[in-house]
Amino acid sequence: KVSSLKPLSSGHNLVLKVISTRVVIEKDIDKKEIISEAVVGDETGVITLTVKNEQNDVVQPGNTIILRNGLIKVFNGYMRLKVDIWGNIKLSPTEADFIVDTSNDLSAIEYELKRN
Repeated sequence: KVSSLKPLSSGHNLVLKVISTRVVIEKDIDKKEIISEAVVGDETGVITLTVKNEQNDVVQPGNTIILRNGLIKVFNGYMRLKVDIWGNIKLSPTEADFIVDTSNDLSAIEYELKRN
């Protein structure tokens, strides 16, 4: 569940509903690269998901997605969910049967990384 996500954790398998998306970087040098941020969530909360290239086709508002082996990174002090080469994002064959709790935004909480 989204509410159980913690900074710098990994191995997350989640069923999420996409609330909104926005393109943050679009490059076309040697090959086209599109990086977007999507607000995704479940009945326990929402988090910002960073997606690249072909992942953008699946991560669209209203879609229910299945995220496998996701990881949490901290970007500028805020949590971001992402999938690297060891994970994937797929369109769910069934629509989510939950109402997303948008009042609990885990990406709105600022974290301070402590050095040992």
